[in-house]
Amino acid sequence: MIKIGLVGFGKTGKAVASVILENNRFSLEWVLRQRTLLDHRSIPEFLGIQSENPGLVYSSSNTRVEELLDEHPVDIIIDFSSSSGIYTYGELAAERKIKIISAVSHYEEKEKLYLKQLSQKTTVFWSPNITLGVNYLLIAAKFLKKIAPWVDIEIVEEHFKDKSGVSGTAVKIAKALDLDVSDINSVRAGGIVGRHEVIFGFPHQTVRLIHESISREAFGNGVLFVADNISDKKEGLFSFENILLPYFFDDAQPVTR
Repeated sequence: MIKIGLVGFGKTGKAVASVILENNRFSLEWVLRQRTLLDHRSIPEFLGIQSENPGLVYSSSNTRVEELLDEHPVDIIIDFSSSSGIYTYGELAAERKIKIISAVSHYEEKEKLYLKQLSQKTTVFWSPNITLGVNYLLIAAKFLKKIAPWVDIEIVEEHFKDKSGVSGTAVKIAKALDLDVSDINSVRAGGIVGRHEVIFGFPHQTVRLIHESISREAFGNGVLFVADNISDKKEGLFSFENILLPYFFDDAQPVTR
């Protein structure tokens, strides 16, 4: 059984925790968050999920990360916190060879360099959108652009009304397709979880690649897919391309669940 520690317990973190708890090949050992409101609360009890996982919520204000990792060791740390969260546990995890999966949507160059440093000691995976579907879309879009480099391309991203800034996933798609970030079309309305569309305008025909997150549990499914596929990886910094491209070109078999 793979032991997991989760950093961050917002709306997405809670959805991810529920997915982990419902998969009997993983054990959610703990959740680390800044706020003290749920300190030492049982995660399965709080989420109303029947589970034998021992997971408790810990506050970084009351619990030292070093003590947490020593007393409740894990194989993987999954990060759904903020861009600064990596500094809370990164070096301590790397020293213990704990694998790191970061799903933080925005990192500055400073954090990206830090991830690279950590990857010299342990396995580090980062994706600004960790859903399997959107990363499949990204690779498929790059293939289509390669086939027809002259095609007209538009990117549309839609999210909930209060989301600020341009979607990090849309930015990643734009850069992968050599488009200007300013060309991304953003829509903010209601409670849309997340929708990304790449429109390819050919003469006399149009191809649309669409990914829509129906619920935040999609991020949990993506996390477990990544966890399965980095289980045999050693030191290094990995992305979804490293994981998915072999399925396109080789006779790679999917990891059984």
